[in-house]
Amino acid sequence: MPHAQINGAKLWYEVRGQGEPLLLHHGYTASRVNWMPVAERLESHYQVILMECRGTGQSEHTPDGYSLAQYAADVIGILDHLDVERATFAGHSMGGGIGYLLALDHPQRLERLILMAPIPAEGVGEITPELREQRLDERRRGDRDAILDRYRAMQFREDVETEAWFEDRAEHILGVSEGHFERGAESMQALDVAGRLGELTIPTLMIAGAVDSLLMPNLLDFMRLPNATLEVLSRAGHEIAVHEPERVADAIASFMTFGPVTAATLMARL
Repeated sequence: MPHAQINGAKLWYEVRGQGEPLLLHHGYTASRVNWMPVAERLESHYQVILMECRGTGQSEHTPDGYSLAQYAADVIGILDHLDVERATFAGHSMGGGIGYLLALDHPQRLERLILMAPIPAEGVGEITPELREQRLDERRRGDRDAILDRYRAMQFREDVETEAWFEDRAEHILGVSEGHFERGAESMQALDVAGRLGELTIPTLMIAGAVDSLLMPNLLDFMRLPNATLEVLSRAGHEIAVHEPERVADAIASFMTFGPVTAATLMARL
């Protein structure tokens, strides 16, 4: 698998297919695995770029650099490495937070923005010290059973949320670096760009899951975006690309072809 030295970190990436570049970025304790069902459906139409941020997957566990701003800079570094001037960026969860920063601070590098169950633009909710310590303690002890029990309790798609999938999620949570797990979470809490979303004129697609706890924040952020369209999938929770890969791929392909079609864009034709 290819790696590139980007901003002091050895980052994993993969390019699949040819055509217009589409970069897919994973969430907080995930990896390329969560996007793979969608990537496999889109690679025959686009140049699909997968990457894993520092501290996750097969990328280097660096001693520092664990912030949304650094992750965004690393995306730009991967694009530079591949000689891609402009791309469509699709970010899931934490990757959506990275997408907000890319669109606001590096708009010249994005053709379009796709936000799939993104973290709220005003940052994730405060985590109590007790819950934070519990999560840290689970990881330090390698308490796979506690992690599995939490995910099993939220199961609602037995067709895709199999025991193997739960085991894989636990492996990802235990496998990310300590720096990413702690400081990445702090950076997601500190994100505060809700007041700037009106500046974000890049064509944007928001994909939300009706069974996701982030649905309401996603809808509120969507309403702040001046050039966006919305897709809500009724049988999807936070792991939208795992729950509904066919519909996610279709929504992305349609958006790539037609852009953000909204009531406002139709009324503008009158």
